[in-house]
Amino acid sequence: MKKLIDLHIHTTASDGTYEPCELVEYASKKNIAAIAITDHDCISGIKEAKKCGKIYNVEIVSGIEFSTRYNDTEIHLLGLYIDENDKTFVNGLNEIVDARESRNIKMIEKLNDHGIDISLEDVLATSNSDVYTRAHFAKAMLNKGYVSSMREAFNKYIGNDSPCYVPREKVTPEMAIELVLSCGGVPILAHPTLYNMDLRQLDNLISELSKIGLLGIEGLYSLYNKSEEKYLKDFADKYGLVISGGSDFHGSNKPNIDLGVGRGNLEIPYSILEAIKAKRT
Repeated sequence: MKKLIDLHIHTTASDGTYEPCELVEYASKKNIAAIAITDHDCISGIKEAKKCGKIYNVEIVSGIEFSTRYNDTEIHLLGLYIDENDKTFVNGLNEIVDARESRNIKMIEKLNDHGIDISLEDVLATSNSDVYTRAHFAKAMLNKGYVSSMREAFNKYIGNDSPCYVPREKVTPEMAIELVLSCGGVPILAHPTLYNMDLRQLDNLISELSKIGLLGIEGLYSLYNKSEEKYLKDFADKYGLVISGGSDFHGSNKPNIDLGVGRGNLEIPYSILEAIKAKRT
């Protein structure tokens, strides 16, 4: 049997619906050899996942996903093999979390101005997460009957081009890359095809990031087609980057994406993880 992995997964510590241990147990049932816990701006799910990884014989990679701003585009960066106990890393992460919390308060105010009577407490009540994202806002709006679906909440109110959207304080890709490198981790550009860039723009982005320490690119992902996988591999070869891969599993928050297999045809071999291990600083 092939040893398969999944290096892009979210738990209830951010906007996933599986508890960390529940997620590890599910990975074991699906015969997945290794997973990376990559919650948004959050590392609190890693400890529990590692503890359960020993019970269920699943290798756990410490990870994180950062949202950054590149020009006017939101760019996501994964950090794999981070040291979640490193003081420099934790201090830098705390500064980013503080900026997210300030943004959430501003978004509540905008929603109130648009007739959506929800409070920060309503958002916090949707989950036991350590980090609250727009998915939690959407769930709070759904719970109070202001929208009929979470998709409607994004489309009408809190999506990037919607009236109640508030951009976060600028966290640059360079800041995220430096933070991951500071604790010996491997910075990976997440799902590059989702940024609405043409190949020239994407080439420029990858070129710039590789000069400031990017070590990998997510070349296998739930939403890619074969053509996209090929040109991402070409970019990786061009800039000496390692290929990573993951489903971006969120549980019921993304019901069409399953752990390990994405939409059903994702297959990430263990050799991908071995190559990433070799990139660790």
